[in-house]
Amino acid sequence: MPTRHKHTGIEDPNIVEERIITPSTLETIDTAMYEHIDKNLNIYATTNKGWKKTEVIWVASERVHQTKNRSEIRSMSGSIILPVITVERASVVKDPSRKGIFYGHVPPVSDEKGGSITIAKRINQDKTKNFANADAFRTKGQNTFPTKNKKVVYQSISIPMPVYVDITYTVTLRTEYQQQMNEMVTPFITKTGGINYFLLKKDDHRYESFIQQDFTQDNNISSMDTDERMYQTKVDIKVLGYLIGEGKNQEQPKVVIRENAVEVKMPRERVIMGDIPEHVDKRGFYRD
Repeated sequence: MPTRHKHTGIEDPNIVEERIITPSTLETIDTAMYEHIDKNLNIYATTNKGWKKTEVIWVASERVHQTKNRSEIRSMSGSIILPVITVERASVVKDPSRKGIFYGHVPPVSDEKGGSITIAKRINQDKTKNFANADAFRTKGQNTFPTKNKKVVYQSISIPMPVYVDITYTVTLRTEYQQQMNEMVTPFITKTGGINYFLLKKDDHRYESFIQQDFTQDNNISSMDTDERMYQTKVDIKVLGYLIGEGKNQEQPKVVIRENAVEVKMPRERVIMGDIPEHVDKRGFYRD
């Protein structure tokens, strides 16, 4: 799909909009997981202020951000307001046995562009039209004369090979009361029905995800210490994600466009071969 040049405003078929082929990075998968828990599950619980949505916190967020949002997630004393859900990326594993749909390794093209996997192909209308007009003018004497054009210029769009990784997220549910924990943990169990599989979606990417069967409970209600009473349940979610390219560290372009050759011409040196061109007098030696 061609887009307009940012300076001239003219449509350029050699430019591909990045929003059409969006990158897939670790941050993309993290955002997909956070939004799935915060928006898709949309968990509520009963509090002393009524039926209220449970706050979802990404535990790796900056302290400055948490300080600015203290009124939402922290009390005046600085403690976390319960109930709350925290999300953490626990591990990233590159398992060679999990290769996704690309079982074999496809190395990039050894040039300055790179690119491994062809994802789309389209016709370059401008160059194909020029070849058709040139042949029509040479044979019929008219640029737009209808002829069967065999010189079609195709553009192949390729990207780096996706690399699959197993990412484990730990979702921790913390409450003060058993009723709140029951209300919050139930959607994780029943949302997927009889299976533990669901899809994460972000920027036209989809990642297969699996809720692990063990819901670990780490409560301190049986303790007689002076610590704050807390119910805590950990839910591990394993995501089969894929990464495309090296992100901002990649020197080669993320999207590569190549065109096929439609005509091969071999230039011939008439002087070396001793040919006599048609525009000279055949009676003389034209090289003199």
